[in-house]
Amino acid sequence: MELLKDKILTEGRVFPGQILKVDGFLNHQIDVTLMDRIGEEFYAAYKDRGITRILTIESSGIAIACSVARSFGVPVLFAKKSRSLNLGNDLYTATVTSYTYKKDYQVTISRDYLSAEDHVLIVDDFLATGNAMLGLLQLCRDAGATVEGVGICIEKGFQDGGKILRDQGISVTSLAIIDEMTDDGKIIFRD
Repeated sequence: MELLKDKILTEGRVFPGQILKVDGFLNHQIDVTLMDRIGEEFYAAYKDRGITRILTIESSGIAIACSVARSFGVPVLFAKKSRSLNLGNDLYTATVTSYTYKKDYQVTISRDYLSAEDHVLIVDDFLATGNAMLGLLQLCRDAGATVEGVGICIEKGFQDGGKILRDQGISVTSLAIIDEMTDDGKIIFRD
């Protein structure tokens, strides 16, 4: 997606540790026009899959998921990283490790909102090592839901997450795949 790639090149910043900072338009301050285009891109890729629910993980994926869900006309469901009292005990749970925060989270989803009748599109802002996606896939497996695909805004192609998912036969659509981020801040996309 050229619009996203252009935003990454003009506004993104490479930080030590292979961190790409895109919080000026994607996951802190939100460019809503870009979000609408992202929603349209994922809709075009998965419109024939009978999607009933868009799933993400809090919190960076929520804005993306809302735009995607608007295109599909279905609800957004997000896995919570902390368990609140109002969720109750009837939950699906999985452990995920955040690449950015170097922290494990026990993510939860109420069993009221995910079932074997669901056809799920999982979306998120980044795919690096794949830990968050593996956790969300586990939640879907536990619910008996069908995962129709994974939509990623930015995939770090030099890390294993995309390969791990694709090797499992999962349809992964990444709008921008970065093959390299150099120490001097250069970003090289996969063709």
